[in-house]
Amino acid sequence: MSSFNDLVHQLAERVLQRTDLTQELISDTAARLEGVTVRLGELRDLLPQEIAPGVAFDPTHPSLRTPPQIKLEDLAGAGSGGTGYAAVVPGGAAGEAAPGTAEPGTAEPAAPRPEICADDDLAGLSIADLLAEIHSRRLSPVELVERVLARIEALEPRLNAFVTVMADEARRQARALEEELASGRSPRPLHGIPVAIKDNIDVAGVPTTAGSRTRADHVASADATVVARLRQAGAVIIGKTATHEFAFGVTTDTPYHGPVQNPWRPGHTAGGSSGGSGAAVGARIVPAALGTDTGGSIRIPAAACGTVGFKATYGLVSKHGVVPLCWSIDHVGPLAHTVDDAARVLAAIAGPDPLDATTLGPAQAGAVRWDAAGDAGNLSDVRIGLPAGWLDDRVDPGVRARIDEALRALAGLGAQIEEVPYPPPGVMALLNRVLALAEGSAYHARALAARGGDYAPDVRARFELGQFLLAQDYLLALRLRTEMARITHQALDRVTVLVTPTMPITAPPFGQAVRSWGSGQAEAVPDAMIRLTAPFSLIGFPALSVPCGTAGGLPVSIQIVGRPLDEAVLVRIGRAVEQSLGAA
Repeated sequence: MSSFNDLVHQLAERVLQRTDLTQELISDTAARLEGVTVRLGELRDLLPQEIAPGVAFDPTHPSLRTPPQIKLEDLAGAGSGGTGYAAVVPGGAAGEAAPGTAEPGTAEPAAPRPEICADDDLAGLSIADLLAEIHSRRLSPVELVERVLARIEALEPRLNAFVTVMADEARRQARALEEELASGRSPRPLHGIPVAIKDNIDVAGVPTTAGSRTRADHVASADATVVARLRQAGAVIIGKTATHEFAFGVTTDTPYHGPVQNPWRPGHTAGGSSGGSGAAVGARIVPAALGTDTGGSIRIPAAACGTVGFKATYGLVSKHGVVPLCWSIDHVGPLAHTVDDAARVLAAIAGPDPLDATTLGPAQAGAVRWDAAGDAGNLSDVRIGLPAGWLDDRVDPGVRARIDEALRALAGLGAQIEEVPYPPPGVMALLNRVLALAEGSAYHARALAARGGDYAPDVRARFELGQFLLAQDYLLALRLRTEMARITHQALDRVTVLVTPTMPITAPPFGQAVRSWGSGQAEAVPDAMIRLTAPFSLIGFPALSVPCGTAGGLPVSIQIVGRPLDEAVLVRIGRAVEQSLGAA
C-alpha cells in the first residue's frame, strides 16, 4: 500500500498540482487505485491483444460539420514543446541540413533516376501498361513474376527492403492466373500484378514480425482483409517488406532487420514506417506495395523514395489482420509508381468489412466515385488552400522551391490558390502522438513487462512513456481531435483541397538527429518528418502524396488533402501534378 500512497501523493502534487489532500484521502484513493489496478490486471490478461476498443472516429459524421468551439488565434504557439515522439532536442543543439540541399530556384535534373533501380524493359511501367500487356497475352503473369524476383535478387543486397520473399507461392499464383486467361475467363482488375505487403499486415502462412524480435516466431493463420481483397482482384503477393518496429518510427532502421536504404541515395533513410514498401516501389522492383499510416507512414516513405502514397479516408479500408499501433488512427493504403496506379490498388482494397467495426458502412464507402476524377488538364473549378504559415515555418528552401513550382503549374491549369486560416501543424501532430503513445502503450503493456529488452530503444521509450499518460490526457486529445476535424471541414467548405509539402525536408541521412532552421530553432528530425503528415492521420481526412521534383538530388513531394470520401478529387489534382511536371 505504501507504494500506492507514494504514487498518489506524487501525482497529486506534481501532475494535478493539488496540495489540499489530506493523508486520509490519499490513503483512501491509494486503496481504491490498488483495487481497480489489480482487478483490471486480472481482466487484462484474459483479453487478446488484437481486440480493438469499441470507439471509432468517423470523419464523415454530420456532427463534425458543426462550428468548432476553439478559436484559431488561441492555438497560436501551442504544441511547440515536443510530441514525445523524438528524443528531447538539447538547448541550442545544432543540426545540419541534408547534404546537397538545393536553394530556391536551383536547377535540378529533368528526369533523375534512383541510384538503386531496376533497369529491365518492364521496370517502371504503370499498372495500366502492364495490364494491357497481360490482357493482350504479350506478357504472362509468370514472366512478370520472374522479372520481379530477378530484380529482388539483384537489388536486395543493397536495398534491404524485403523481410520475406514468397517466390514459390508467387509462382503458383502467377501460374493459376495464367491458366485463367488461357481458359477464356475475363481478367481481374489487378490480374497478375505483383504487390508487396508491409510486414505488419498478415499473409496466411507467412511470418508477421512487425519488425520486432518479440514477434520473430509469429506466423499468420489467415490473410488480412486487404490481402484477401488483393488476391480476389488478381494481384500476386510477392513478399513482405520491412517496417520500423511496430510501425512506430520514420527511419525503418531497426535492430531486428537493419536499415532500409533509400534507393535515391544509400546512406539516407527510405522514410517510415513503411520504408520497405517505399524503397521497393521507388527502386522499381514492384509496381505497388501496401503500407500503413498512423502519422504519415505511407506518405513519408513515398515522399522519401519518389513514389505516390495514398492514405484514404479513415474507415474506407479495413485494418483487420493488421498489427495495430493506434486503433483510432491507423490506416492501410498503397504506394505506387503513379497516381492512377495508387487509385487502382486503393479501389481494390476499399470497402466495408464485417470483421472491422471501424470501417464505414456500404452507403458511405459506396459514395467514393473512382471513375469521377474529372479533367486534370482544366482546374478552373478548383480552389487550393494553403494552411496559413505551414509553408513559411521550418521548410527546407529546396523543398519550398519545388512546391512553389508545383503550385505555379496548378495555377497555370486554372486553379485558384489562397491562404486559409488553419491550426499550427505542431498542435495537430501533438494530438496525434498523444493518441498513438496512449493506445500503443496499452497494446504493448504485457509484452513490455515480459520482454522489454527485446524492443528497439527508440520504440520502447515511446511505449514506456505512453503508460504514464493520464486517462484525462487521452480523452482531451480525443476531444481536441473533434475540434480539429470541425476546423478542417470549415476550411474545406471554403476551398476544394488543402496543399502542403509532404515533408518539410528531404530524406535525411541515417544518424541525423536534429535539423536546425534559419530562425535558430532546432527540431528533432523524426518530429520534422511527421510534422505535416500527422495532422491528417489524426482527423482521418484523405491525403495523397505526389512527387514534384528533387532538391539536392533527393525527391520532394506535394501533399493534397481533401474532404472525407473525396478521393476522386485528389486523384484528379494528383494527375495534374504528374502531367504538368512530367512526374509520370
